[in-house]
Amino acid sequence: MVNLQPDPFLNELTGMFERTTETGSVWVTLKRSSLKSKVQRNKMTTAGEPIEYRCLIRATDGKKKISTSVGAKDHQRFQASYATILKAHMTALKKRERKDKKKAAEGLKKVGGENKKPKRV
Repeated sequence: MVNLQPDPFLNELTGMFERTTETGSVWVTLKRSSLKSKVQRNKMTTAGEPIEYRCLIRATDGKKKISTSVGAKDHQRFQASYATILKAHMTALKKRERKDKKKAAEGLKKVGGENKKPKRV
């Protein structure tokens, strides 16, 4: 996995989206990380030092894996650029079929009336 700075990561992510336009997918995961092992974190908490958490972002298209780490100071700028890239490249999404609420309610009434058993006298 290639660990990049935030700007080259965004450029490479754009390239991944463009390569997989016709076929394929891009998986992006984000998670909070301190980039330290559990032993190091335990030592820091016992010493009273605050732990600086970062956002770890990973992306893969199945062939190539890239990642970056973003601190709290750069997070707003990175998130804005990332959102722009996602909006530009999510064109292959299918639109959701919306059902008219009135027609759905009428359909339920009709189905409910037909399935009733005749009353016994």
